[in-house]
Amino acid sequence: MTAKVTIDQEICKGCGLCVPACPRHIVALEADRVNSVGYHTAAVTDLAQCIACGSCARMCPDSAITVERD
Repeated sequence: MTAKVTIDQEICKGCGLCVPACPRHIVALEADRVNSVGYHTAAVTDLAQCIACGSCARMCPDSAITVERD
């Protein structure tokens, strides 16, 4: 199974709710990148470890995260 995680960087407001929701601990806020509004956005640090559970997407209050399984 291959996972595809898409995070809309312009919608993400960097709330961080997705970070502790990930059971694999592979979601983090990017310290060196901000979006056009000035928020540090979320990113998947190791996509190969993603199990496509969708926990990060369910926790996102702005629906900025999409998880797909192949």
